[in-house]
This record gives sequence, structure tokens and C-alpha cells, in this order.
Amino acid sequence: MGVFKTAGVFKAAAVQMRSGESPERNAADMERLVREAAAQGATYIQTPEMTGALIRDKEARAASFTSQDKDIVVATARKLASELGIFLHVGSTAILRADGKLANRALLFGPDGATLATYDKIHMFDVDLDNGESWRESAAYEPGTEAVVIPINDAKLGFAVCYDLRFPQLFRAEAMAGAEVLTVPAAFTRQTGEAHWHVLLRARAIENGAYVVAAAQGGLHEDGRETYGHSLIVDPWGRIIAEAAHDEPAVIVAEIDPAQSLAARKKIPNLRNARDFTINAGEGPRLRGAAS
Repeated sequence: MGVFKTAGVFKAAAVQMRSGESPERNAADMERLVREAAAQGATYIQTPEMTGALIRDKEARAASFTSQDKDIVVATARKLASELGIFLHVGSTAILRADGKLANRALLFGPDGATLATYDKIHMFDVDLDNGESWRESAAYEPGTEAVVIPINDAKLGFAVCYDLRFPQLFRAEAMAGAEVLTVPAAFTRQTGEAHWHVLLRARAIENGAYVVAAAQGGLHEDGRETYGHSLIVDPWGRIIAEAAHDEPAVIVAEIDPAQSLAARKKIPNLRNARDFTINAGEGPRLRGAAS
């Protein structure tokens, strides 16, 4: 397998998975789907958030995860990147840090198997949904503090994970740092995915004149959670150019041309036209007799 074309145009793939509780099985599923994507000509391949395992039980989760140098998903991804000559982006997996805390960590491996970048998810999914679902990601994971933009030949890649999608300032900062491809590997719940997944991904692409590649988890998982699927690749004009229109394991592939990001930013130069401003958030007039 070759790497990116010198002209800058390349094929990107998003791998949709249904990760269970076994890192070994998930690593095998990842390998099968990554090979399928590479066979379709993809030279940048992204897997979803929590590729390694989705485990709700706290004790089982603690027993399953290990350090980066011992993690089976990391080892498998490194081997695949080197063997296939691809850029392989593990959307995220749980990594045990040296301080004993867990990181929700994305990793990018180059065609020689080297680790090119890591990114720890910044925004923790701490929410209470209408259907009774309640999540406290911050109870299990330590949030990251650093955004990451990494050059890959003729493109620059900006990192995010799942709930980060709801924080447009992260993507704007990465676009201002030169990212033409923004990444959002995810495990969106079915409820929030049905309501917001497509519109938020398209908005991030339009706002920043950038491609968005978003590999997703999909379906009913072993630990009882249900995720939305619908992995997407969106172009800088906000058009969906590839979609897994379901929640089953799948591979989607689309051509990425970084020049199209430049073209979109020339048409609507909102990155260049942004201005600093202050905000007046005064209380304004009050009704007579209003309670103090």
C-alpha cells in the first residue's frame, strides 16, 4: 500500500465499529475493518472513540485497561500502519496513565509505525438525558489540556473526540492553526445522535472551511449502551460526501483534497475576518416591584 499522493489528494476512511468489552476481540475487529479500508485505497484511516472497549462497570473497566506500551489496540494499530503503509488514527482508547488515572486518548500512527501524535479528550461527557441516561465521564477519565494539529504530508489534521464536537472554539483554534481536516471519532448516544450528529458535524465543517472525518460506534453494545452510528465524512462546503447510513460495522471512504479547504476559505473568509470584541452583559432595566 502507498502513502499520500504528492499532489495532496488522498483517500480517507472512517471505520464504524461496535466495540464490546474485550480489547482482544475489538482489536481483531479493528484489524479486519482497517484492512478492508486499505484495500479500498484509503491511506488515512480513522477508527471510533473507545475502539479498545466500551465497559460501563467501573471494576471491570479498571481491570481491562493498561498502559499505552502494553495496550493491544495500540500494538495492533502500530503493526497495521507499518504493514499497510498508512496513517492509522485510533479515534480513542482508554489508556492507563503513569499517575494511575485513565485518559480517553487518540493516537496517530505513521506509515512506518511510529507514533506521530496523541490527543487526550478535553471535554468530559457529564450529562443527564431525557430518557434517563446519565453519564459522568469525568468520574473515570482525566481530561486533556492540549489541542493538537499535526501535519501529514500536504494536509494538517486537527484532533477531537466525541463530546468535543459541542465546543466550536476547539475546532476554530485548530483551523486557525492550519488544520484542513478536522477529526471527530465518537460514540454518540442514540438520542443525541438522532438529534444533533449530522447538523453539528456539518456546522464544524462550514464554520472552519475544513473537511470533517467522524468514525462512530454504532448499535447495542455488550455493556447495554446504544450508540448512533452514521459515520460521516463532510467536505469544506458542508456537503456529506460519505456516510454509513446505519449503525452496523462498516467502512466509508471519500477523497480528500486539501485545496478544497483553501477554496472554501477564500469564498467565505470568516477565519480571516474574525475580530476581537468585548461583551456587555449588564442586567438592563428592571420592572418596578420585581423581587430583589
